Amino acid sequence: MLGVALAAALIHWFQDNRTQPPEPPEPPQATARQPAHPAGTASGGGPVSRTGGAVPPGRYTLTGTVTKVADGDTVTLRVDGKQHRIRLDSIDAPEAGHGQQEPGQPYADASRRHLEQLVGGKTLTAQCYEQDQFERDVCALMLPDGNSANRAQVAAGYAWAYTARRGDYLNDTAMRGLQQQARQAGSGLWGQAGATEPWKWRYECWRNHRC
Repeated sequence: MLGVALAAALIHWFQDNRTQPPEPPEPPQATARQPAHPAGTASGGGPVSRTGGAVPPGRYTLTGTVTKVADGDTVTLRVDGKQHRIRLDSIDAPEAGHGQQEPGQPYADASRRHLEQLVGGKTLTAQCYEQDQFERDVCALMLPDGNSANRAQVAAGYAWAYTARRGDYLNDTAMRGLQQQARQAGSGLWGQAGATEPWKWRYECWRNHRC
């Protein structure tokens, strides 16, 4: 009798488990290469550029408040009471003038104003790669949507991808594609004919006085 009862119990258990639906898989977790927000949108629902994937990680980070925007690729970040000059990595913005000997480029002020609108007065994190010869931290200045102000400047046509010296200064290779898109759209400085790269302007105009 014990054997018959045991066999009946096993048959009943097997039938229950055959008819029980499998548990649904857990949803995938967001990772550094898989943003929590849908691709191509910001946390507020607006479009952001994701060309080239994630912004390259820095060697160190600085988090603070942007207290000054000097030009289209340089800001000051106050971190724990200390002022850090931040040079935006992988881009070069139109040069502002420095007297008669070093005249400025078209769109220099427009570039600065665009960056001011993006980051001025905000608390942000800079992903930094090194310090340059002027003791500025060379960084990607991250925006709340996961994009960088660096990329935003190039995408809007207010800075160049820094391709001088065969790309030695181009840490973020997404900049090439962003610049191409801005140029095709005629955005920002690309609306003018004969736009000159800032590194060529510094050499030809400021150094050789052929403006």
